[in-house]
Amino acid sequence: MKRIGVWVAAIGLLLIVAAVLLAGPISGHDPVAQNLAHRLLPPGSEGHLLGTDDKGRDVLARTLYGGRISLLVGFVAATAAAVVGIALGLLAGYYGGWWDRIISGLADIWIAFPFLVLAVATLAVVGGTVPVLIVLLTFGAWVTPTRVTRGLARRLRDADHVQAAIGLGASDGRILRRHVLPAVLPANLIVWTLTVGTLILIEGGLSFLGLGVRPPTPSWGNMLSDGRGYLELAWWATAAPGAALTLTVLLTNLLGDALRDSLDIKLRDR
Repeated sequence: MKRIGVWVAAIGLLLIVAAVLLAGPISGHDPVAQNLAHRLLPPGSEGHLLGTDDKGRDVLARTLYGGRISLLVGFVAATAAAVVGIALGLLAGYYGGWWDRIISGLADIWIAFPFLVLAVATLAVVGGTVPVLIVLLTFGAWVTPTRVTRGLARRLRDADHVQAAIGLGASDGRILRRHVLPAVLPANLIVWTLTVGTLILIEGGLSFLGLGVRPPTPSWGNMLSDGRGYLELAWWATAAPGAALTLTVLLTNLLGDALRDSLDIKLRDR
């Protein structure tokens, strides 16, 4: 059942990724093209499967193209945070000493710092471009993989096979590559999966507040913001991006939970 959960969540995410990559052929519309003569058309209208918004733009096209922004920011920022976090965690956990004190101290300070305040202030000054969002969210997500990797590396450093490799004269680089890094990757894969969903949700929230990518470029967050004034007249303008955002985050969390159960030897052997 656990493996079935992994496959269901993974296939669901792959279908979403495929849909946003094929947004043009699927929707057949320009996501920013306005047509006031076709504004607020309901779902099922001719040529507009999910209807149109207050400016006559196709909701399906904007939802699919908007998913590109949200998924790009979430996946890239989570991956960058994982790379940074694993590198810092290996330094802190394997070498210990002042490496551990500095990195652990920075992680503790960053956890206590209100990240969203920094994000809002930065975006208000610099503007919500995709590169800025990725850098900000990377800074917001590096702590968890760092702490997870540090804890695992500390335990592995004292393991018999690692001590044997040290006794045989293996270099630190070889030990880290052959014995430590492969052992910390499964746990970080779970962290990465859960981080993707969290960052997609944060990006959606920032865009909803007007601090993400600027209109007319669509993202799920700014689509929700644009459509909130027409909930009674055109509920579909917010329902489509809201459902896409909710489903994507749900699937990433389900995948993370399923991977955690599948990769946990103690749970798997019960």
